[in-house]
Amino acid sequence: MAVEVKVPTLGESVSEATVATWFKKPGDRVAVDEMLCELETDKVTVEVPSPVAGTLVEIVAAEGSSVGVNALLALIGEGDADATEKTVSKAEAAPGTGEGKMIDVNVPTLGESVSEATVSTWFKKPGDTVAQDEMLCELETDKVSVEVPSPAAGVLAEIIAPEGTTVAANARLAVISEGGEGKAPAKSDKKDDKPAESDKAEKAEAVGSPGAGPEETKARKDVEDAPSAKKAMAEAGISRDQVSGSGKDGRVMKEDVAKAASAPAPSAPAPAPRGPVSADDAGREERVKMTRLRQTIARRLKDAQNTAAMLTTYNEVDMKAIMDLRNEYKDAFEKKHKVKLGFMSFFVKACTHALKEVPEVNAEIDGTDVVYKNYVHMGVAVGTPNGLVVPVVRDADQMGFAAIEKKIGELGLRARDGKLSMAEMQGGSFTISNGGVYGSLMSSPILNPPQSGILGMHKIQDRPVVIGGQIVIRPMMYLALSYDHRIVDGKGAVTFLVRVKEALEDPRRLLMDL
Repeated sequence: MAVEVKVPTLGESVSEATVATWFKKPGDRVAVDEMLCELETDKVTVEVPSPVAGTLVEIVAAEGSSVGVNALLALIGEGDADATEKTVSKAEAAPGTGEGKMIDVNVPTLGESVSEATVSTWFKKPGDTVAQDEMLCELETDKVSVEVPSPAAGVLAEIIAPEGTTVAANARLAVISEGGEGKAPAKSDKKDDKPAESDKAEKAEAVGSPGAGPEETKARKDVEDAPSAKKAMAEAGISRDQVSGSGKDGRVMKEDVAKAASAPAPSAPAPAPRGPVSADDAGREERVKMTRLRQTIARRLKDAQNTAAMLTTYNEVDMKAIMDLRNEYKDAFEKKHKVKLGFMSFFVKACTHALKEVPEVNAEIDGTDVVYKNYVHMGVAVGTPNGLVVPVVRDADQMGFAAIEKKIGELGLRARDGKLSMAEMQGGSFTISNGGVYGSLMSSPILNPPQSGILGMHKIQDRPVVIGGQIVIRPMMYLALSYDHRIVDGKGAVTFLVRVKEALEDPRRLLMDL
């Protein structure tokens, strides 16, 4: 027997809410009073508990849906019935898969602020035998690639979301016949596979942006925006004035932020149309669709230019002291700590030291507030075959040289293998980007919103410099600090860069906290 989960009473004068977060997915076991989902109203956040113990059979109102009081949210199957089996009756008739139990393969949790992904590659086709935890397909999100393993051993009975399909979190990807044997006849080319109409509708319900359209240009009331919307605006580097609220009295909801983030900047001119191409040239061109990661990189970099008042200040540093220190201690350092001593740990330590003196470079804008952070989560830009990613070394200001080197090495390896989690790339407060590894002599790095500062490292090159009235050859590096001039003044930016230079040219200053 299925028990209905409905929207509870929301309070006086509150008639509707938005489904903000589901903590469970269809097929999950739930206990009595265990939290199923969270609703957001104009005034408060409301948690919805399970009225019975059982299995979550169906989610009726997906995240982002606007629901009224007493509206149906979900269905709970009482007892020990397996909800997953109940929802895949149509797949049980799949030919050539044996008599095994049918198990759904769903989109895994994609991470905070990530609501959808694109199916990039299927490694198996219907009828193939699969082992438990064997990789079935790969999904591409805005930030990373996610591999989807098989939940059981058996046969791939059906692919519901073919390559190129956009899927929401927890959407169905395929069906596995557990313990099934044999190979089903090959289907037509994967590109011709299309999800059933019911699945299309299910996807549209999960990914769509329900709710009333933005209110017309009437006077905006002093309303409290949804907490999830505030967080999304901070992450996307979008100000409140750039978003049109679709909630009650113009309240900004999470989907409004997503819409504003994907919209082109009003002041940006439309891309120029592609010029005529001769038939001969057209035959020698290759057109490849941008990956979601590359699209996101392009959008975020352009948003940073459109949103922040970005300036760059430059300096140069004599690397001789660090190079001498590194050469003297690198063998003993590696022997004791089992990790090589590189240059990056010196730059991380120098930056964390300078951020204490100039805290606005480690801050961010949230609406009309400036958020100063009493910690340093250092982002370290890493180039991968799929594009630039920025894993975060958390609490770098509390770490020693060895711990920093180990963490950067670990994150760099995971980045190149496409194994970074969402959590490892979120929450950075400042970023270091090393273009010098590619031979860059001078560049202006672009901010990583909502951060207010990024340091660019460059190639070390022997150059003549004047020291004590004498011209000598020294290993020199140009440094560039890009900063958000809305909260960082020129004096603060220059002071920060000078402190980094001083610490690198005389590393003893780091030990003496000078």
